Amino acid sequence: MNTLNPRKLLLSKWTAAHPQHREKHFLVTELYCDEEGVVLEIELQAILTKRNERLPWRALQNADAWRMGWK
Repeated sequence: MNTLNPRKLLLSKWTAAHPQHREKHFLVTELYCDEEGVVLEIELQAILTKRNERLPWRALQNADAWRMGWK
């Protein structure tokens, strides 16, 4: 399990453990927060295709799916 601080995820780099459509490296481009400032979701952008994907920030804690940094 990756330990994360959701406030520090902006512009962090991630590698997909099981790449699809040649999309392996991702960058967190935006944080989505509630009214109290609690991070709920993030937006990941694939570096190769520039495709954006919105998902819960806790999905990045799954070490079977995501690795910190670009590897």
